Amino acid sequence: QVQLVESGGGLVQPGGSLRLSCAASGRIFSIDDMGWYRQAPGNEREMVAIFSSRGSTNYADSVTGRFTISRDNAKNTVYLQMSSLKPEDTAVYYCKARVQGYYYWGQGTQVTVSS
Repeated sequence: QVQLVESGGGLVQPGGSLRLSCAASGRIFSIDDMGWYRQAPGNEREMVAIFSSRGSTNYADSVTGRFTISRDNAKNTVYLQMSSLKPEDTAVYYCKARVQGYYYWGQGTQVTVSS
């Protein structure tokens, strides 16, 4: 019923920047929380940043001050602006959205931070 498609991942040098996008489509009346999660090889998926329908944001301690989450509700899109990237930020980044009480995940986009 709802599809999430991430884009913007790629290879970037330490200290560089990337902007991830996640566009939601399908049977959507309204979107509640939207957020970004990541999973590195051998690790469990972890929360990176969340933007609630009320406009509040929450960031993992490891990215606070470097990442910024934003939403364009008219486009059903959430963004993650990443700056001052570190090798430990390397992971597959997934978009998650709560839509009418159900949770949906995107397929992920790879972010690799390496020189």
